[in-house]
Amino acid sequence: MHETLAPEDRFRLEVLFSQELKAVRLDEASMTLHALTARGEASIALTPNCRAEKYLRLVREQLSGYALGSPGGYPVYLTRWTRHGQVEGLNLGKLLLTGEPEAVLAVVHSPALTDELARYAWWAMPTIENARLMLRRAAVARGAMGPVLGDFLVEHLPFLQDDHVAIMDTVAVLIHSGAVDSTRLDTVWKRGKRANSHYVAFLELAAGALPQPLAAHAEHAAVRAALAEALAAGHGAALALERALSAQGQTFLAAAQDILERPETQEVVTRVLNAIGRYFSGDSPWRDAPVCDTCQPWAAHLQAVARLAACDEAGVKPIFARSTAIGSLMRRKIQPVVAPLLADIRLLRG
Repeated sequence: MHETLAPEDRFRLEVLFSQELKAVRLDEASMTLHALTARGEASIALTPNCRAEKYLRLVREQLSGYALGSPGGYPVYLTRWTRHGQVEGLNLGKLLLTGEPEAVLAVVHSPALTDELARYAWWAMPTIENARLMLRRAAVARGAMGPVLGDFLVEHLPFLQDDHVAIMDTVAVLIHSGAVDSTRLDTVWKRGKRANSHYVAFLELAAGALPQPLAAHAEHAAVRAALAEALAAGHGAALALERALSAQGQTFLAAAQDILERPETQEVVTRVLNAIGRYFSGDSPWRDAPVCDTCQPWAAHLQAVARLAACDEAGVKPIFARSTAIGSLMRRKIQPVVAPLLADIRLLRG
């Protein structure tokens, strides 16, 4: 026999779609349809007349027919496009009426996402991944949903536990989006004491404005005076050394040292090595001699910053190409690369 929706469910859906509907989600465990309308939330307790899985497919086909004019359900080709952000030409709002998680993801990934649509998509599927993706859109980060999603990510960072890539990416989104205030970023920074992967995105994106800065190096003023001419001339090594001995520089070095002494994954290692190189090179390689003739007392320090300026993932690539090791085994394998860098960092902090 051909399965159809129970008459009462069909009628309720027709009533539902006569309203100004914003989003729909299906609770498969309780067989309940939840809807967000212009007047608030509504719910329908479904009355399946066949197996639950089959009945939910019928409900989604009905929703898709109402929303998209596609009675066969959510179009398969949209599923292929979802994660490539290629559905901006569609009416994104209608996708949120299908009850399909994949349709919500299509909206979340779309470059055409607006702050209003983000609110509806968030109601439909409030996950860490969706919050992170939506905050990458300037319209959302600067809108009313920005702080909502930012606060959610800060509160849920501990749930990522040992997913260090997700931690780094989440912190990067929080910093780049500007959706949370300095107090919330301080909270994230403090979590680096328990899992140093929290520091990585700060070193990548906020190296000159790190939270809770340490005191400047005791010789910072003396170095600035000794290197005054080189600094005025834009000497790369002199600028890097002055930066390293400043309060922000000492904070950067302390965090970098913490990470390199105990990195957990290969991604953490490669990203922090690249961040160190960018910080000391000033985002562009410099070719001038690392030691000024008039600055011999600081020759070792100038040489150290020159080595750190040349730092990047190239040193560990051959190792990681032959191994998928993480944790303590990985740390032993990369020791020949990391040990000299740590020695330079300790010199600059000493």
